[in-house]
Order: sequence, then C-alpha cells, then structure tokens
Amino acid sequence: MSLEGPAGTLLNPEQADNFEDIEKQFAVKAVQQMMTYWGILEKARGSNLRLTKIDDEIYEHFKKEFPDWDPTATINEDDMKSPKGKERWRNFVNEYEKKVDDFNFGTMLRNNPKAEYSEEDTIFAVRMQFYAIEIQRNREGLNDWIYEKNHPEEANQPEAAKKD
Repeated sequence: MSLEGPAGTLLNPEQADNFEDIEKQFAVKAVQQMMTYWGILEKARGSNLRLTKIDDEIYEHFKKEFPDWDPTATINEDDMKSPKGKERWRNFVNEYEKKVDDFNFGTMLRNNPKAEYSEEDTIFAVRMQFYAIEIQRNREGLNDWIYEKNHPEEANQPEAAKKD
C-alpha cells in the first residue's frame, strides 16, 4: 500500500519517517475519539453501552487471555509496554485484524477507571487495547460514575430505574 507523500512522491507507510503533519493528524483523531467517548459516557451509563458489534467476543477473549487483569486497578504502563507485555498484547490485538476496523490505530486510554482523561491519567494505546479494557470496565459498571456525576438526580435511584 502506498500513499502520496510530500511533493507528490509515493510513500510506503512501512518505510516512512514520522512526518510531523502525519503525527499531528493521528493526534487530532485520537483526541476526537477520546472526547467523543467521554461525551457518550456522560450521556449513558457505560454498563448499557456496546462499543463494537462483537463486544461479547472481545470481553470473553480478554478475560481468557488476561485472567489476572484487574479492571479496578491503575494500569501499569511499563508492564503493558514491556517486551513480555507487548508480545502478549500483540497476540491479542492481531486476532482482530479482519474483525475490527482500525484495530491497531492509536488511541487514548485512561489508566485508571476512577479518573477523567488528563495528562497524568491518560496513556497511548491501540484501539483493541482500548476496546478490551473499556468493554470490561463498562460490563463491570466501573464507568457508570461518569453518567451519575452528570445526572445526580438519577444516581440514587433503585437499580431497576437506572436502565436508560
């Protein structure tokens, strides 16, 4: 696959240097995705969301491949990006190459389910890491606080009344 690069030259993404404009475009897209997701969490309980058509498959696969993952804990980015962590994640992520669009695009991920996106609490991850972690957080109700913070009148309602 080739793209047209500077001055009409053909650019092979596998051999390309990181051009500043390309990096900026990826950063803009990652920030837009982050803001969109946060906006959705403010309007709907995470426990009621589906992020992909195959959330169930991703959730089960993630729990099988990462049985020791604690969704309530702060992510240790060093462990995640260590050689062993990278290999483990690469094997997981690559299973979705033909199943999820943009499966390996960069995105922003909160390192702590109790925190909002901020410079200290946000890491760069690939889309499938984001999906796996956020699907688990949503399934386990760890993102519901975001909706409840924005809808305090509903925060103390009985569980049956909470369904959006």
